[in-house]
Amino acid sequence: MKTFASLVKRNSKLFFKDKGLFFVSLITPLILLVLYITFLGNVYKDAFLQGMAGNQNVPESIINGLVGGQLFSSLLAVCCVTVAFCSNMLMVQDKISGARQDFLIAPLNKTKLALSYYVSTFITTLIICLVAFISCLIYVAVVGWYLTFGSIMLILLDVFLLTMFGTVLSSIVNYFLTSQGQISAVGSIVSSVYGFICGAYMPISNFGEGLKNVVSLLPGTYATSLLRNHTMGGAINKLQSIGVIESEIDKLKDIVDCNIYCFGQKVSEPAMYLILIGAIVVLVGIYITITLKSNKKSKKQK
Repeated sequence: MKTFASLVKRNSKLFFKDKGLFFVSLITPLILLVLYITFLGNVYKDAFLQGMAGNQNVPESIINGLVGGQLFSSLLAVCCVTVAFCSNMLMVQDKISGARQDFLIAPLNKTKLALSYYVSTFITTLIICLVAFISCLIYVAVVGWYLTFGSIMLILLDVFLLTMFGTVLSSIVNYFLTSQGQISAVGSIVSSVYGFICGAYMPISNFGEGLKNVVSLLPGTYATSLLRNHTMGGAINKLQSIGVIESEIDKLKDIVDCNIYCFGQKVSEPAMYLILIGAIVVLVGIYITITLKSNKKSKKQK
């Protein structure tokens, strides 16, 4: 256990010691927030104004709260996964530098080494995502605050689980990478594609029926929906309190993916959590299985 803790500490220190990697990982969520506010803020606001056209008594502050919540959830939905891939580069860099091979010369099995990468990546990714979380809270406080203490705690739970998901996903993918070029290629693909397939950039409700059914099979879709419900829930509840009818609110929830449907069936929030947690457990099992098989293969070769 002491050796494992030392490995986790070593990996985490190396990440923060690499000023370039740490700065890029830290600044990326903040840049995304600025870009989202600049380019998506007005798009989201216009969409809400059109959707609420029949309700002239909706204050602009609530519309701003809805926009802020949607941007909040979009940023966290993307960062918890993409930052994990960036933080997990050390696993591949150790292969390139030969450090991994040096570790394996010592009486240290690959499973313990692999898990140390996972834990250290989770810690560093969570720290960066919490910085993004605080930045989003400040932004929401400026544009329209409708969050409650309970919703903030649920958002933190969502960030924790999604970071675990992003970390194990990046661990499985990065385990098979062996060069700097492969790291760059995978990082570019994940950064450009993940936001679309999880519904962060464009609501899944805008997709065609076939694509909706495909993305409804992906755990990231439900993580985004959970974040949507918890960041926008306060503003949506405020709409109810000023007299907006239930059918209009349900329509709004469908548009922004607070309501997610899997092959036409609405998925409840508890079910979303079960899907996300189940995916994490399965992926962790796959990661451990890969490392165990790799460990046995190495012993046979010796």
